[in-house]
Amino acid sequence: MIVEFIDDNRDEFGVEPICTVLQVAPSTYYAAKTRPLSARAIRDAVMIPVLVTIWAANYRVYGAHKLWKAARRAGHEIGRDQVARLMRQAGIHGVHRRKRLRTTRPDPSAPRPADLVKRDFTATAPNQLWVTDLTYVPTWAGVAYVCFIVDAFSRTIVGWRVASHMRTGMVLDALEMARWSRGTQLEGLRCHSDAGSQFTSIRYGERLAEIGAVPSIGSVGDSYDNALAETVNGLYKTELIRGPGQGPWKTVEDVELATLGWVHWHNTERLHGYLGDVPPAEFETAHYAALATLSDALGIQ
Repeated sequence: MIVEFIDDNRDEFGVEPICTVLQVAPSTYYAAKTRPLSARAIRDAVMIPVLVTIWAANYRVYGAHKLWKAARRAGHEIGRDQVARLMRQAGIHGVHRRKRLRTTRPDPSAPRPADLVKRDFTATAPNQLWVTDLTYVPTWAGVAYVCFIVDAFSRTIVGWRVASHMRTGMVLDALEMARWSRGTQLEGLRCHSDAGSQFTSIRYGERLAEIGAVPSIGSVGDSYDNALAETVNGLYKTELIRGPGQGPWKTVEDVELATLGWVHWHNTERLHGYLGDVPPAEFETAHYAALATLSDALGIQ
């Protein structure tokens, strides 16, 4: 610290005057300048740009834990405490989520399906439980409304849509994407949402029935009844919409293009603590590989 301070100010004040004020012998400063770098200093000099590169490649949102996991996955032998220390030296840090505002509006006159989830957002395989919700993004050209459909098993975003309105049609578009990515017949699937009018509409229920799915609706005004979907919305707002270096958002199209990139990263690269710090795509691949291994062991075709 003292050597760095003298280096930063020597051109203006000179070494000796600074050392006199700091009560440090000039010979001590010069000895420190000529001393070979320690192994730790050399290692730090190598790892700081590596960590900054990994951090920047992940929307600049990772804190010490996830950056440590990402660095190890990239083949770097480094400790978590070292990552935290080097992040402080590099002046980088993770992001923190804010409280979420409600977007969907319940229709008190619409019949509502039962709550088939009861706040249990766990699943033992893909396509057993999907959750969905809406959020919004202010832009210079108006409000962009965003719908995500998330598989509770792996946290994969299976369908999404950005639109300039929040009518039922945008939810159906997200559902169409989910059908395209997951299959047209998913018997036993529950699709859980809040009581927004988009999710209690007849068209929404009919579209779910076409793929063998059943709707599930949480209670009105209770965020815990759709906590998983709201968690994904919160990540989206924190990591992309209000993320480091993002915005301002000028048009709905700008939000849509950025969301496309974020969803791909979320599904294929983002480390999820719930999944043991692996991406959703990798988690599902491991699941199907385990099933195949089990089938081979049991001789099942």
